[in-house]
Amino acid sequence: MAKVQPKPVFASSSSSYMTSRRESFTIWMKSLVFHGSGCTVFDSKGEIIYRIDNYNHKHNDRVFLMDLRGHVLFTLVRKKLTVLGSWEGYKSCDSSTGTEEKPSFKVSRPSWIFRRSSPCKVTVRWDRNQNSCHKIKKLKSGFEIVNPQGGLITEVKQKHSSSGVALGDDVLSMVVEPDIDHSLIMAIVVVYSLMNHNM
Repeated sequence: MAKVQPKPVFASSSSSYMTSRRESFTIWMKSLVFHGSGCTVFDSKGEIIYRIDNYNHKHNDRVFLMDLRGHVLFTLVRKKLTVLGSWEGYKSCDSSTGTEEKPSFKVSRPSWIFRRSSPCKVTVRWDRNQNSCHKIKKLKSGFEIVNPQGGLITEVKQKHSSSGVALGDDVLSMVVEPDIDHSLIMAIVVVYSLMNHNM
């Protein structure tokens, strides 16, 4: 008889974006496109795995997270009419519109009164009837994403060399826990960076 396994946090239908071990990435807050804005993400082998280079600072209400070949993985959309500021992430698919009808996740920030002490809220849609609420907590030198139980999902902080030298404000390290969709996490990290004007 087959065993019933619980659904992993941030599970993905694509195994290429999820592994059974902890993964480390380097985020360089620069686009590879000349005079472009965005970021480039490298895996632990130094290979480019994600990139954003399709927007500018004046018109960044719609941002596209792509893989190395330029295939759009997530379309990130800023909701203009919300008071507190929020973004929605739509997973790309093969439909005529290129995205899902409903967002895969939503990131909303707390009221400006509580912004320093309160974490951002991340709502992930598993299916039509099931959502889960995660949090982005600001740290002294970065931030972390935690699940509803407070367990660590991802930590992002300034990257240092093996000798302990900081590589610059625009070079970050990201560690993702096992069995988590890296592309979804990267999309949420991009949204949080945009909300804090770091991209």
